[in-house]
Amino acid sequence: MANSPAKAHRSRVLAALEASQKAAGSLRAEGTEFERHMLLLQEHRLRLKQIQSDEGKATYKAGALHEFAPYVEGVVQADAGGEDEVITTVMVWAIDAHQFDAALWVADYVLRHGLGMPDRFRRTTGCLIAEEIAEAALSAQTAGKEFDGSVIARAIALTAEQDMPDEVRAKLHLASGRNVLRNVTDENPPSAEALALCVADLKRAIELHGACGGKKDLERAERLLKKQTAAEASAADKSDTSKDEGSAQQGSAESTAGEPGQASG
Repeated sequence: MANSPAKAHRSRVLAALEASQKAAGSLRAEGTEFERHMLLLQEHRLRLKQIQSDEGKATYKAGALHEFAPYVEGVVQADAGGEDEVITTVMVWAIDAHQFDAALWVADYVLRHGLGMPDRFRRTTGCLIAEEIAEAALSAQTAGKEFDGSVIARAIALTAEQDMPDEVRAKLHLASGRNVLRNVTDENPPSAEALALCVADLKRAIELHGACGGKKDLERAERLLKKQTAAEASAADKSDTSKDEGSAQQGSAESTAGEPGQASG
C-alpha cells in the first residue's frame, strides 16, 4: 500500500504531534498514528511468518519499510522519546534489509532516549545494534563483498557507552579492523594512519575477547603498518631532498642571471 505525498505528510505531522503528546502524558491511545502503524506492523509480521528464507524475509522487509517512513520521520523529528515498538522494530528491519544509514539514523534516536527493545528480541538495545551491524559486516567480509567502513565506525561511536557483553563489542572492533585489510595489495596499500587505526581495533577486539579470531589479522596488520610507515617516511625524505635540490638550483640560476655580462669588442 503506497503512501501518497499528502498522506505521507499527514502521517509525518500526526506522528510528530503524537510523540510530543505522549511525552507530555496527554495522548489518547484510540485511533492514533501509532495504533494504525502497530496494526500495519502486525499484518507484515503475519506475512513474514509465511516466509522461511532469511534472505526472502530481508527482501520482504526492504519492500515494507517505505510504508513506515513518514511515521518514523515524524517521531524522530519530534525528538520527544517514549517507548515505541514501531520505531524499534523498523530500526531492526532496516538493519536486516541492509539499509544501514536509515537504521543508524533511527538508532541514534532510540539510544539517546533510552528506548527498550520488545521482549522477543532478548537483548538490550545497544547490544542488538552493535551485534547486528558487526554480524552484517563480518558476513559480507567472509563472502568477499564490500561493506561501508563508516557504518561500522558509526555503530562503534553510537554504542560506546552502552552496556553489552565484551564478546559483542569485540565483534564490532574485529569487523572494523578486517575492513581495512580487505583487498590490500602492494600496489594499493592502505595509509599508515588507516593501518594504525586497524591495529588499534584488532588489539581492542582481542583484549575484549581473546578467542575472537583476530590474532592472525593483527599480525598481518602490524607487518603492513611497519612496511607502510617505512615507505611513507622514505617518500617524505625523497620529497624533502627534491625540494632542497630545486631550491638550490633556483638560487644558482638567480645568481648566474645577476652576474654582469662580458662586453664584446
